[in-house]
Amino acid sequence: MSGGQGFDGAPIDPTGAGASALAGARCLVLGGAGFLGLNLCNRLAQAGAEVTCFSRSHTQAEVLDRRVARVTGQFSDRLGIANAVERQDIVFHLIAGSIPESSNRDPSAELAAAPIATLHLLEICRSARIKKVVFASSGGAIYGIPRATPIPERAPTDPISAYGISKLMIEKSLYLYRHLHGIDYQILRIANPYGRFQLGNRHQGLIGSYIHRVLADLPLEVWGTGEVVRDFLHIDDVSDAFLAAIPYDGPHKVMNVGSGAGLSVNQIIAELERVFGRERLPCVYKASRAADVPANVLDTTLIRSELGWRPRVALRDGLTGTIDWMRAHLAEARGDGALSNLAR
Repeated sequence: MSGGQGFDGAPIDPTGAGASALAGARCLVLGGAGFLGLNLCNRLAQAGAEVTCFSRSHTQAEVLDRRVARVTGQFSDRLGIANAVERQDIVFHLIAGSIPESSNRDPSAELAAAPIATLHLLEICRSARIKKVVFASSGGAIYGIPRATPIPERAPTDPISAYGISKLMIEKSLYLYRHLHGIDYQILRIANPYGRFQLGNRHQGLIGSYIHRVLADLPLEVWGTGEVVRDFLHIDDVSDAFLAAIPYDGPHKVMNVGSGAGLSVNQIIAELERVFGRERLPCVYKASRAADVPANVLDTTLIRSELGWRPRVALRDGLTGTIDWMRAHLAEARGDGALSNLAR
């Protein structure tokens, strides 16, 4: 393992135990009001970092740690980004253009948005002498249809969505700016995360969407036969990976972040039936989507050996916690306890 030290000289514990290691580090989280960003902002603040959350809106501001500063702006606004980046140490780039399926409806718009804005960001980071950029890439979209699973980082990258191509363009831009200007970076190709703060009504995240639909008494939407295989990972494990990547100074700039095991959509439905105590959850089957690969499971050998990271949250525990959070969130949103007895 080629690691490093925190900003106070202490080693950073990839499990999050070494909270003092980030004390005083100034961290900017772009896309900080999203699902990944909210969890990361809170985790960084708990570890003692000075955190700024940059987002175009702050719809779940109530769940953000009070120590986190909030900045509202557009990723395309170069002046706004420059002001946010100024005096930061680490920039976490979590902004995504859309989702794989919708990105194929207008590929030119997808490829003209986040990749170009990222090039402007990197120019700003170069001028501001940012110590490191950590980018949340997509382990699910960037490889395309794999030749074999689990998929290692050295596998071909042939995305079948404009979303995946956009992520790959950003990865290559990071490599370019390191080559030209020495900007340090780390790319994390993240599988399919789920957990608290994931709003299941936005068609993003299969597990979050399914839990939301069960609690709202809606049928589950299954695209195809349900035999599509994915790699599901709890958000706490993703946050662990982000923190572990901060001090890393080794040669491997791209790392997969996944559970290392695949589950079909049908298996997830069966697990939800067990956790909810339902004999059968109603499903509506729809035609397969062009952006869906048949199987995606990430090989996590590299991040385990280089960062000492490994997933800690078991699926059933993660599902139970996510259901509890979403039940409470929906009940609060509706202003009553109508959902308080669901999933018991």
